[in-house]
Amino acid sequence: MDMLKKFFPYSFGAKDVTALVVKIIVYIVVGAIAGVLIGILANIPLVGIIIGLVGGLIDLYVLIGIVLAVLDYCKVIQ
Repeated sequence: MDMLKKFFPYSFGAKDVTALVVKIIVYIVVGAIAGVLIGILANIPLVGIIIGLVGGLIDLYVLIGIVLAVLDYCKVIQ
């Protein structure tokens, strides 16, 4: 659990629904901004492959962060 809190510090600590929704919106906005930047940079031929992989990792981080925020709010994980 400590390792999860090191990698996803923003996902933990939502006390009410408003805080949970704000955390989820922040994750979505960060993912969208990263997606736009990756979309712009992906047009470079050789760098596009690496940027695509980085984009996949960012999307995975956002998804895991949202899932952890919901699980922490529901007290499934402590």
